[in-house]
Amino acid sequence: MRFLIAGAGAIGAYIGARMAQAGFEVTLFARGPHLRAMQEHGVQVRSSEGDFVARPTIASSLEEVGAVDVVFLGVKAHGLPQLAPQLRPVLGPDTTVVSTHNGIPWWYFQGFGGDWEGLCLDRVDPGGVISSAIEAHRVVGSIVYFSTEIPAPGVIQHIEGNRISLGEPDGTRSDRCRRIAEALIASGLRCPITTRIRHEIWVKVLGNASLNPVSALTRATLAQMVRDPGVSSVIRDIMQEVEGVSRKLGMDLPVSIEQRMAGAEKVGEHKTSMLQDLEAGRPMELEALVGAVVELGERVGLPMSCTRTVYNCTKLLSQCAVRQQPK
Repeated sequence: MRFLIAGAGAIGAYIGARMAQAGFEVTLFARGPHLRAMQEHGVQVRSSEGDFVARPTIASSLEEVGAVDVVFLGVKAHGLPQLAPQLRPVLGPDTTVVSTHNGIPWWYFQGFGGDWEGLCLDRVDPGGVISSAIEAHRVVGSIVYFSTEIPAPGVIQHIEGNRISLGEPDGTRSDRCRRIAEALIASGLRCPITTRIRHEIWVKVLGNASLNPVSALTRATLAQMVRDPGVSSVIRDIMQEVEGVSRKLGMDLPVSIEQRMAGAEKVGEHKTSMLQDLEAGRPMELEALVGAVVELGERVGLPMSCTRTVYNCTKLLSQCAVRQQPK
């Protein structure tokens, strides 16, 4: 199988490096200093599990890659509307596309059934640009449960975790999921296949929609937020509102709010991806993680007052941060 990591950021480059080290045919698509560093020095992975250097194929354009068997979408959610229309050269008749970003994915309501079937969330897929470029039958969902950073171009710091769940949107256990999972497991990752991918998405959204924006506003780590009485109360309020939206959609969560808080505290002094992006001057993944939940709250008739307040404050913070960037 030929694999492509389309958007070799911290998550994508780590997956690609692991697969290349295991001997799989994998290409990383990247740009800028990160691209040049990987071309010259390979992907340098630093991890408590052992440092290594992998040398996958590095591409600066998708045209040079050609059709592949599996595409991992490694860009953040806000980068997908721009990337998706460019994927045509790598999509063959049977190419599978694995989404890896946080939050509510663009494909969430494809094949959902009922009154929600085919709903396109404006904050995730403006104008339906992603869904029109990536046909529904190609999609395999995934949820990433490991943390990585890019401390320097071409360098991936693995912080903790090694699990990535895969799941068909229709809940079946497909051969393509099995083959992809086998490749990831052979690369040193844990890769369970779930028949309840949408439920798992909401479990992660429970934390993403609360912990991420609050961390951006406070600059605090997971442990600091959970251990602060006032801030943890705000986070719990947001989680309750998120849980309310999930229930309106028929998604009863298998994890309680207290279990989710305990899990965050266990990770320790870790900065969320949104805080990392803010400090690095990168756009934050705000709409897929929080804006989409607010949009769904509006559609199901829930006020989402706490979530909306934190969302609006974080959105303004993001706009101010962009204006303060040197030109």
